[in-house]
Amino acid sequence: MNRDDPRAQNATGIPALAQDDGVGVGWAVNIMRRGDPGRPWLVWLHGLLGSGGDWLPVLPWFSDWSLLTLNLPGHGRPVPDGLDFAGVSRGLAQTLAALDIRSYILIGYSLGGRIALYHACRNGLDRSGPGRHDLHRNSPGGNDPGGLRGVFVEGAHPGLSSRRERDDRLLHDSAWAQRFSRQPLPSVLADWYRQPVFGDLSDAARRELVTLRAANDGAAIAGMLQATSLALQPDLSARLRALDLPLGYLCGERDGKFSALARRAALPFVLVPDAGHNAHRANPPAFAGQLLALLAPFY
Repeated sequence: MNRDDPRAQNATGIPALAQDDGVGVGWAVNIMRRGDPGRPWLVWLHGLLGSGGDWLPVLPWFSDWSLLTLNLPGHGRPVPDGLDFAGVSRGLAQTLAALDIRSYILIGYSLGGRIALYHACRNGLDRSGPGRHDLHRNSPGGNDPGGLRGVFVEGAHPGLSSRRERDDRLLHDSAWAQRFSRQPLPSVLADWYRQPVFGDLSDAARRELVTLRAANDGAAIAGMLQATSLALQPDLSARLRALDLPLGYLCGERDGKFSALARRAALPFVLVPDAGHNAHRANPPAFAGQLLALLAPFY
């Protein structure tokens, strides 16, 4: 497909070679499609409450690439007992190995972006960089499976820098997890999408998301929220600045919180026009255009 005319192919017409195959630890394949073998795979990670299908509006712009969209643990499959960031990262590595994906780029939104950043710091730091050996000093199993060629994230928090921030965030996420596990999901979602980070949503867009996300299992979402709480994520800012691989950070132009976070962490970032926190949903053409520019060195 001509990259300059992405509308030439409907996103829903993208063929899938594998769907819903259980691989890794709690992960599942959503879409897998082979493209140019000379390029790394693009591996897409969605946010909390979403699915790999959230990327469908964007994928037509990437018809020349090999594509893999995944469903995170807790999103269609149970959350394994004792799951933490190290386990999520190992599960991702196992998933890619099972699919024989040896060269890949991670693209993640929100929680998926945080997982991508964590995975990049676990596997992709310059070996002389700060924290290369202490991030997972006690983590069992392949700390360096290799194959990661770049990481590009959208609205992903690099990590909290103080104990007080982490304590506050743990209380915040625990309260939401209790609601997700105990209350009717539509009512919880109606409040979830009224948080300040989603302040750019219209009432109609909010109702649409509540309807779309109501198919989730509340207890599974609660488990994943607790396992990957921002309170439990290391502050990756310094490690990200030391990464020995391409890094890009995308923000909706109306997402002031995450633009400020990128500036504070001194991360390279680009703005997606006419979009808030969920830029790829709000403005797929602009998001795809910015991401294609970031991927240009891999063409």
